[in-house]
Amino acid sequence: MVEYELRLDMIFSSLSDPIRRDILQRVSAREFSVGELVERYEVSFAAISKHLKVLEKAKLVHKRKEGKKQMVRLAPDALRSADEYLEQYRQMWQGRYDKLDMLLNERD
Repeated sequence: MVEYELRLDMIFSSLSDPIRRDILQRVSAREFSVGELVERYEVSFAAISKHLKVLEKAKLVHKRKEGKKQMVRLAPDALRSADEYLEQYRQMWQGRYDKLDMLLNERD
């Protein structure tokens, strides 16, 4: 349980940065080299490398070597665990919205 919670902390912490969220969105569509990602942002290679390390540590991306290039792709399993965690809140709020809707319809 503690390991699961630590992993979720790492995932949500990773997602708190807009550049990391954008990187995830990009690599969800296709695999990118680190160099290709660097070209898309007005930050240094070192900054993108640090962002990728955070995402990799949270297991949100996978990196692999292709010749001299480091290729980055999405690792969807980590997002699945975050989605499962959020699902309990989605269900709770949906139940509350349904009750509110029912109460408002009774007033009409």
